[in-house]
Amino acid sequence: MLTSTARSVPRKPSATERSQLPLAPPEFWQDIHPAGTFDPVPADGFRDLYPSALPDGRQVALPIRILPGGKQAVASLIVNQASFVVEDSLAEAMADLARPFDADIIIGIPTLGLPLANGVARRLGHRRMVPLGTSRKFWYRDELSEPLSSITSPDHAKRVFLDPRLLPLLENRRVIVVDDVISSGASMTAVLRLLGRIGIKPVAAVFAMTQGERWRDALADLDRTLPTLVFSAIASPIFAVTPEGLWRPELSVQDI
Repeated sequence: MLTSTARSVPRKPSATERSQLPLAPPEFWQDIHPAGTFDPVPADGFRDLYPSALPDGRQVALPIRILPGGKQAVASLIVNQASFVVEDSLAEAMADLARPFDADIIIGIPTLGLPLANGVARRLGHRRMVPLGTSRKFWYRDELSEPLSSITSPDHAKRVFLDPRLLPLLENRRVIVVDDVISSGASMTAVLRLLGRIGIKPVAAVFAMTQGERWRDALADLDRTLPTLVFSAIASPIFAVTPEGLWRPELSVQDI
């Protein structure tokens, strides 16, 4: 008697199903997935996973985090929880974006921008990078600091500092600022104001991820040319909740 093996062959998930493949929390940021693993534009919206694409099309699975109020959400990237494969892939893409600017020094933004700044600087053949800090040392000076906040840490208790001993490394140099994510632009404008105190305007700002587009206005208010200097390895939107409780990219007030 002939028997069929059809039932033993796993059915390939549809494009919509691929966008919702479940991942346990520790699985996010751990793998670089082949292009097309996840549907980048599911018809009904995203549930708890957003696939962001590297320049070569490979995908990074990011968890969707609901913002206070419950109507909006962001795709989250936490570099110090990522695998080395993901961190290295992001740093490689960022170094490719930074290379044409022929920078003399890379400036790393704390906290999660520091490992990426190391990776970018190494790939560009630099001996070191210059880290900013949020932990004040007794020899730091108030005039070399700025209040710091972000979309995930909105309080203004923190400050970003430049160690005065590092000033000679920056004077009259072409610098690139490296950080993990830009979203509201609040953290980056603080950094740019701090650098402006010593007469430095970066030739570029390179991020692992741009999160939405709100940062553009914040940077343009400081200098209308600054948004054109921003580059990122991956990008993600700000999400608005749908009537079904899913998430789709926020386009207008009517979409919220």
